[in-house]
Amino acid sequence: MQADNLSGGQELLCINTEKVYDWILNEATFDLSLNDLDLPVNPVTGDQLECDDIDLDTVSCTVAPTEMDPIVVLDREDQEFMVDGETVTLQLVNIRKNFEVTISVNLVPELGGNTVEVGTAEFTRCEQVILCAPEGTDIDVTYTDLDCFVCTATCDAGTTTEVDELDVTVTVRLCQSIQSTFDVTLEIVADFCQPRDILPFPPCPAPTIPPQCPVVFPNNNNGNDTGTGGTEDTGDDGTMG
Repeated sequence: MQADNLSGGQELLCINTEKVYDWILNEATFDLSLNDLDLPVNPVTGDQLECDDIDLDTVSCTVAPTEMDPIVVLDREDQEFMVDGETVTLQLVNIRKNFEVTISVNLVPELGGNTVEVGTAEFTRCEQVILCAPEGTDIDVTYTDLDCFVCTATCDAGTTTEVDELDVTVTVRLCQSIQSTFDVTLEIVADFCQPRDILPFPPCPAPTIPPQCPVVFPNNNNGNDTGTGGTEDTGDDGTMG
């Protein structure tokens, strides 16, 4: 049951929130070349892996924003644009985005076929967007989709003193939401709300008896067993049963 609003009707309230100045959705695709990735050691045996130990058809990748400075706004520049016949001052925003891509591969079946991580590399991509984002507003970038796939993969065999290396090209695709925002304090008329009702705890369960097996034990023949000294049943006609 939903609780009613507190009595007293609506009141004039001040709340802190974010004003969205502008908002766009776009997508981008770009390629990466990751060369000279040293093959790792076998996690089971501890031996250094070689090109013949991996299945190149199973090379895969994952991509994610970096933990440190995933988005950096480099600068913004005022520019005038014609929108619906009117001159509007908007901002050309330069954004740098930092990512981290991880390459993995499966071992050949003879070595167990386990997946091993080959290596991780950071990369950067920059872009320009046109927003209503005057100085003082924040630029928020959210990835609604971020994925990658391996386009090509080759393995270079090293010498007796060098480690075999993996060369990979990766295609990254992202869908992103970009907003310019600013913290504001709003004055609105609204009702106060009450907390919801407390949900009751379920009652303690009643004791239960495990299923019985009367057919097996005890031996229940309704007293019809015939034993030594027992009396045999006779039918209605007096003949012996």
